[in-house]
Amino acid sequence: MSDLIDRIEAELHRDVGRGMDAVFAATKGGLRGAAAALARARGVGIITGFFVPGATPPAAETDGPAGAALLARAFFDAGVTCRVATDTICAQACTVALHAAGVGSVPVDGVAPGGDATQVIAAWRDAGIDVALAIERCGPAADGIPRNMRGRDLTDYVAPLDRLFTAGPWRTVAIGDGGNEIGMGAVPPALIAEHVPLGETVGCVVPAEHLVSAGVSHWGAYGVLAALSVLRPDWRHVRGLLDPGLDAAIVAAMVADGPAVDGVTLSRVATIDSRDMATHHTVLAAITTLLG
Repeated sequence: MSDLIDRIEAELHRDVGRGMDAVFAATKGGLRGAAAALARARGVGIITGFFVPGATPPAAETDGPAGAALLARAFFDAGVTCRVATDTICAQACTVALHAAGVGSVPVDGVAPGGDATQVIAAWRDAGIDVALAIERCGPAADGIPRNMRGRDLTDYVAPLDRLFTAGPWRTVAIGDGGNEIGMGAVPPALIAEHVPLGETVGCVVPAEHLVSAGVSHWGAYGVLAALSVLRPDWRHVRGLLDPGLDAAIVAAMVADGPAVDGVTLSRVATIDSRDMATHHTVLAAITTLLG
């Protein structure tokens, strides 16, 4: 099982021009640890949403909420308690993604940029969350400022959900693709500074117990689903979620009704990180081929 999960992880480690090869090497084995923690979870809280103020229109990024919706469907169908936390300005996109995934009843906890996560922390504790999972979630750099990959200060658009991530008593899992996401604090800062563009400025200092790095964070969701299908064969539904049709439908719904935008092209189109869904599905196909 470990060997198969490592081969799945290798498919995620495709650099798309962000200088992530060194990060991939430093986080090898992260998928095994993440999947093991999630396979035993009784309650999973997912943190996502990355607002893009310079887009047309300013909106949540497609990367993050789409993968979060697939993961939420996996946990919900397994009878695992699930909640999603995001910024209030990303909440509609997350809600649309969850509905498109067939789990519109999963609660979305919104926190305003600059707001207070205390009530959400209490709600997660009351719900029995025992694993917090962040996917494509901007986190604070060494100076406390959250930034995008262009180095732009996003303080006015980011709720302090890193405090939710670290509030416990839950274990922590994170998925990221650029060094500025929650969880990347598990990687030595000097490594991110050396290899990732603007890494010294944008590198997030919030660590995760288990960090899944990927060329695109959305691929990390594919990898976690695939690894869970290996570790939990009784969760027969999980492999069915590795479905290009469902995946594309979630992203299309987000763009139409969220709205949501591509974080790289800054456009309201059904793409993730400037790549169309057919391109992402080549990675998905490689993973499903490994599963057999």
